[in-house]
Amino acid sequence: MEAHGPAHNKLSLIAIKLPKIRYNQKKKDTKDITMKKPVLLIPVENQVRELDAKLLLACVAAKRGFTSIVGPKRKIENHIASFPRGIFLSKSLRIVKRRFFPISRLLGHEIVAWDEEALVHLPAETYFSRRLSPVGMENVSHLFAWGEDNAELWRQYPQLPAGIPIHITGNPRVDLLRPDMQGYYKPEADHIHKTYGNFILINTNYNHVNACYPTQNLYQPVEKPGEKDRYGQPARGMSRENAEGFRDHKQAVFEDFQKLIPKLDLAFPDQTIVVRPHPTENQDVYHEIAARCQKVRVTNEGNVVPWLMAARVLVHNGCTTGVEAFVMRVPAISYRQTINDFYDDGFYRLPNRLSHQCFSFEELQTTLSQILGGELSAAEGEKRKVLLDHFLAAQDGPLACERMVDILDRVADNMHRAPKPAPKKWLVGWYQATRRRVRKTYKAYLPGSFKSVAFERHRYPGITPGELEERIARFQQVLGEDAQLQLRQIRDKIFKISR
Repeated sequence: MEAHGPAHNKLSLIAIKLPKIRYNQKKKDTKDITMKKPVLLIPVENQVRELDAKLLLACVAAKRGFTSIVGPKRKIENHIASFPRGIFLSKSLRIVKRRFFPISRLLGHEIVAWDEEALVHLPAETYFSRRLSPVGMENVSHLFAWGEDNAELWRQYPQLPAGIPIHITGNPRVDLLRPDMQGYYKPEADHIHKTYGNFILINTNYNHVNACYPTQNLYQPVEKPGEKDRYGQPARGMSRENAEGFRDHKQAVFEDFQKLIPKLDLAFPDQTIVVRPHPTENQDVYHEIAARCQKVRVTNEGNVVPWLMAARVLVHNGCTTGVEAFVMRVPAISYRQTINDFYDDGFYRLPNRLSHQCFSFEELQTTLSQILGGELSAAEGEKRKVLLDHFLAAQDGPLACERMVDILDRVADNMHRAPKPAPKKWLVGWYQATRRRVRKTYKAYLPGSFKSVAFERHRYPGITPGELEERIARFQQVLGEDAQLQLRQIRDKIFKISR
């Protein structure tokens, strides 16, 4: 959704009366943010996947007296020197943070972190080289883990700073899967079902070989005959052998699904086939397939949760949505026409094992027929439940957001007792932050840039104030909160949420 400026329309998706959200547009208003607690800086990299979960976190934090700044990761990082002293909630610990984290600390910001990609992850050694940075780790004061598996993974890291606390809190995205929170998505799920009827949902995750932009693939295209393949950004930290093997496996599975979609269209003429590509995938190939089919639709609209709620069944291969479907008790099938034990067991073990597994089209057709006919439901079994519990905390009891805010309260108390950075130190941070912003802005416009302006716009197209108001109001209603929250736009696509 493109942002079209301020919106003051009444909420339309829900018939019940919702808490009021006060919206005031005041761009570039960062100096007026005064509060007893430090501000929470909550960057969002992928709007479709992350925004709702982080809005929920902001709503829970507001109940505890926190003010949150929510917006695109690139923009928040670029303007880090303009915000009051706060707590930066990083969604990764990659090597790219080796400069940003020290700059943030010079400015007086505290950093806590989790890894959005740590639920379904590569084997430890490869994960460490791709997802963790010693500099990043040493500048972080607290780590939030998805579950015990994530915590164990970090404890194995040879350069884990001594004494850094690892809190098994779960992740805000998991909160959205819980039965007590699904009311938030019910209007969207009802709309989806009304629009598409009964449908089979296919979620793809082939962004490593079918990325929106060539630089996002595991390997970049060969420019000259005989030239050796060049690493793309996602392959950094992997050995050439692992990267090439991973690419070949993903390409084979990608081709399997290209063949699968039209077969399903013929085999199940009474069902719509909805294909949801990964947010950073190139959708062209799927639209070309849909044009040759009768009832195939391609969309990446909105968060995946309401689509799972509305779907009869999910078909995937090693996709995180397989885990989400299991939590929500939605039937899911992992279609494994192509098998590679090294990558399937080392990377995709969790979503595959939590799903029904089919190894041929004939087996898939039979299993789908059983699910659609009501003979088979979501995958079950004690082993699957034990496996999920090891990977995923906060499935019940306090929300993951509430557990995180408990820790953030302690961080805030420590910040109050700690002195503010000396003026000279802060000026050094401001200078480095400004230089970094200018450099990043310039590089974003260079041809072939990994993080081009177009790619950033694709990941975070923007949202209107009216849409944010509506989402926050729905969260407040589901949480049973009647406190009036204030929404203020302080920069392009960046908003302040407070009580």
